[in-house]
Amino acid sequence: MSFKALVAVRSGSLRVENKNIRPFADSSLLEVKIKQLLRINLDGVIVNSNDDNMLKLAAQMGCETVKRGDYFARNTVSMSDVYKNMAQNCNSDIILYANVTNPLLEDKSIINAIKTFEQIQESKKYDSLNSSTLLKEFIFTDNLPINYDLRHQPRSQDLPDYFYLNFAINIILKETMIECKNVIGYKPLLFPLSRTESVDIDEPIDFQYAEFVYKSIYSKSI
Repeated sequence: MSFKALVAVRSGSLRVENKNIRPFADSSLLEVKIKQLLRINLDGVIVNSNDDNMLKLAAQMGCETVKRGDYFARNTVSMSDVYKNMAQNCNSDIILYANVTNPLLEDKSIINAIKTFEQIQESKKYDSLNSSTLLKEFIFTDNLPINYDLRHQPRSQDLPDYFYLNFAINIILKETMIECKNVIGYKPLLFPLSRTESVDIDEPIDFQYAEFVYKSIYSKSI
């Protein structure tokens, strides 16, 4: 079975202008992610985008490219429809969907995730692997706590384990991604990452923080 990485980028970022290709640690988020995925032993890297400049850069770096239709690049379209469309246009049996906005993700985590997915494929217990982050916080909704008792407050380390998806690594069969219209299957296995690796660039301050950490730590070893 073919196993390729899928990188989805588009023009029109609202909160961090041109975040995929703006200067980042003497490179760009797109270049950093492509170089990382090319270091991993996969059958290829596919970049899906509506932006010709991003597709040109990806092609120059040795990636396969897929031009995304304008409809699927709009801010208003459902991500479910986008996921399904990207999977339908991805020539791989297994898809490693990786966001460029997680630049602090380490190579070894991707490699371990791939090995783990191969193991769970044999057992049939799970149908996708999705990276997550442990959340040990006092969580409220509608002015009430949902993970502890206000009158018997525990230490933060004793709170129950909650996890949130960070979308740094998502591995799923193409047919399952199409059917679920998501990178998350019917029976996902959560794959924990450290808080540092989980950093997702969503706001300008995230971009600045990630670039600082990348320059000070990761650029020395990559």
